[in-house]
Amino acid sequence: MLKKRIIPCLDIKDGRTVKGVNFVDIRDAGDPIELAKRYVHDSADELVFLDITATLEKRKTLAELVRKIAKEINIPFTVGGGINSLEDARIVIDAGADKVSINSSAVKKPQLISEIAQEFGSQCVVVAIDTKLENDTWKVFVNGGKTATSWELLAWATEAERLGAGELLVTSMNNDGTKNGFAVSHLAEVSLAVNIPVIASGGAGTMHHFKEVFENSKVSAALAASIFHFGEIPIPQLKQYLKTQQIPIR
Repeated sequence: MLKKRIIPCLDIKDGRTVKGVNFVDIRDAGDPIELAKRYVHDSADELVFLDITATLEKRKTLAELVRKIAKEINIPFTVGGGINSLEDARIVIDAGADKVSINSSAVKKPQLISEIAQEFGSQCVVVAIDTKLENDTWKVFVNGGKTATSWELLAWATEAERLGAGELLVTSMNNDGTKNGFAVSHLAEVSLAVNIPVIASGGAGTMHHFKEVFENSKVSAALAASIFHFGEIPIPQLKQYLKTQQIPIR
């Protein structure tokens, strides 16, 4: 069995790491480069940096920050936010990112998935999906979770894979920041529906929540933010706990 990954996510706004609840109520969580260095020391498997206001404010992800991060860390990292073209992706990858994450731009221009995959390989393309349960249906949202689309989660997940995505980052907006646990049932459905790795996101609050999502779905990785940023769950302790639960962890 492939070993599971633990991935801290750093939401970036105006060059700072921030964290919200259900995509709002944003608060400061520190300097992204200092946090990144701490996570390398703590044996995080990968990092994700998302410029959370880039799409909304029509700004480009800051390549300069990516360069600084690449100089300081030696684990794979993904960068997303405001990547709307192949050229945007090239700038971020040239600056040192291992993968790019596309969300709203992938829904609005699905061929962008294929363009980036053809240029850099599918392994570089992470399609992030923000999803919300409405009337018993998991719908896909864009623009920082503010705009509903006509896509249902499973349909868009399988389409993203078909177009060349190498990985999916699935965030439950209902669970995001609540610390009540991952939305395990729909993550189980998505991870069964596709043949590419799925990263679970949204809702982690305890070590048991990680155990639960790994045991009850086929997700490859679990991502969290505030519980790591504010030291509520140290990654070394989390990994040790998962090993005692017989979950294969890196």
